[in-house]
Amino acid sequence: MLLEAKNLRLFYDTAQVLDNLSFEVDTGELVSLVGPNGAGKTTALRAITGLINWEKEITRGTRLAKIHYEGEITFDGERIENLSATEIAHRGLALCPERGRPFREMTVLDNLLVGAYLNKDKEETERNLEGVFELFPRLKERRSQISGTLSGGERTMLAIGRALMYRPKLFCIDEPSTGLAPLIKDEVFKRVKDIYEGGVTILLVEQDVSFAFELAVRNYVLSRGRIVATGTAEELLEDEKIRRIYLGL
Repeated sequence: MLLEAKNLRLFYDTAQVLDNLSFEVDTGELVSLVGPNGAGKTTALRAITGLINWEKEITRGTRLAKIHYEGEITFDGERIENLSATEIAHRGLALCPERGRPFREMTVLDNLLVGAYLNKDKEETERNLEGVFELFPRLKERRSQISGTLSGGERTMLAIGRALMYRPKLFCIDEPSTGLAPLIKDEVFKRVKDIYEGGVTILLVEQDVSFAFELAVRNYVLSRGRIVATGTAEELLEDEKIRRIYLGL
């Protein structure tokens, strides 16, 4: 098993966001976390990639909120829940955040090279860069363009490409279809499929159920921070309650 999350629980003050959440991803799989807004999908990704520490204070509006987080996360045979985001990235777990979030004042090329900062092999970095440009020709066309001027779809492509520059063992992608026009969404869908078929293990968080179900070998349905169902697309779509209440179909 490449990734195993067990009994993740997370509170903002007394509000519970994750409720004994457990899921797993094996090498070579594309697994999805699906569910409505506020189900805890993005929080789960942030937890496993080290972007949520066990206990700290965060600003929520005009006040400080206390985070309390517990559970076990094993990646590639090693417990990682106490590691920093940088340490986890060094072990080969990459995150593509929702809406891309490039370094806006940097060029497309410089953003991509940031993704290769852990790789000291210049020849491999060049090969990875050419691979990204082959996957996203539009990024090659805009390699000298300032990233803050890109469209929403181009920012998503850039974020995916930046994460691929390190050739991760596990690629976590957060809501890649958010805010995209249908044609651009279709293009991103095809590229995610290409990445998976190229041998990259993927954990996909997605609100668009049809997007996720066409790709994933296994799906976890989240509601209010807990798993309410798991299975293949066919298995979940056969359950009328799951389809109607949790998937909005």
